[in-house]
Amino acid sequence: MSQDTFTIISTILEQKFHTPAVLIKHDTPLIELGLDSLTLMEFVFAVEDSFGLRIPEEKLDPREVGITLINLCSVIDELRKSTATTI
Repeated sequence: MSQDTFTIISTILEQKFHTPAVLIKHDTPLIELGLDSLTLMEFVFAVEDSFGLRIPEEKLDPREVGITLINLCSVIDELRKSTATTI
């Protein structure tokens, strides 16, 4: 997991979704961020837009119990790496 990826995601959570910094930890499950299901999807869209990619649902379903911020970061890093190698 890239620390840069985590920092960008943390910034999105704090600035766009007003998530308290105390909740933003690597092992925090997405469903414990204080976002309702619609806002959680908006968060994922904001993350995708920030990184210029789309996360396939088979890679990560943000509504799934147990998906953490580190899981999200890992999926993004994997997608960024595969996109960079295909260009």
